Amino acid sequence: MNRSLVGALSALLLGGATLVGAGAAPATAASPAKAPAPAKVSAKAAKAPKAVDFTGTVALSNCSGSVVRTPGSADSDPALVLSNGHCLESGFPGAGEVIVDQPSSRSFTLLTASGGRAGTVRASKVAYATMTDTDISLYQLTSTYAQIQSSYGIKALTLSDSHPTQGSAINVVSGYWKKIYSCNIDGFAYRLKEGDWTWKDSVRYTSACNTIGGTSGSPVVDPASGKVVAVNNTGNEDGGRCTLNNPCEVDENGTVTVRQGINYAQETYPITKCVTTGNKINLNLAGCVLPKP
Repeated sequence: MNRSLVGALSALLLGGATLVGAGAAPATAASPAKAPAPAKVSAKAAKAPKAVDFTGTVALSNCSGSVVRTPGSADSDPALVLSNGHCLESGFPGAGEVIVDQPSSRSFTLLTASGGRAGTVRASKVAYATMTDTDISLYQLTSTYAQIQSSYGIKALTLSDSHPTQGSAINVVSGYWKKIYSCNIDGFAYRLKEGDWTWKDSVRYTSACNTIGGTSGSPVVDPASGKVVAVNNTGNEDGGRCTLNNPCEVDENGTVTVRQGINYAQETYPITKCVTTGNKINLNLAGCVLPKP
């Protein structure tokens, strides 16, 4: 996993990178690594790319994240912050564990477009979190989208409600490091296995997105639409096979592939199928496939 802050510090000291999230994977705030060269942009994205900046992103104590809304969210709804399940302050959820409506008072540093500090927003609860099938956490805030925009002039990012496209250009926006990675979607892993956890239909980046610890939970933004298509969560650090910080791909036939130095994200369009009026998570909605407790 693109480890959390503690993991990141260790990685910097050892010269490596890890699972991109909390407990395991985000990195700490030291000097960011040299930015990778921009990747080629798909024809679609090249026609009318959006200027991707830090608007809507947040920094956690050990990870990155973003204030997000679904296409159906109202300005008066309590805002949501998206990050990784492995970025929870309570530690990694176990395999098969699903957390819903857990009280939380966690604070997040809201960033300006340039990466400066706009202010602080606070959670009222963990609305949903898991590391089973996917690696996500959704915090409900004490503020509405309208209040955040009124107080800080910041608009939330919108989650795409469709599956991302192979070959499309993407930006991985880390609020923790105040760094934006640019690359393309190389493809999708049928299953991505790391230690005790297995994730379905994971996004695989091209090599230019060499994310490190602390980038866990970063929104993956499609510059053509400006929408979030995935959440950054892990990468194979040492070439290990299916071990912590060394995820492996497993295809439909059970064949295992290890791609050292390649990083991954979890698709976010399934979230939009599980959010109802008032930004409430309803796992019983038609089309919702997120794991249930």
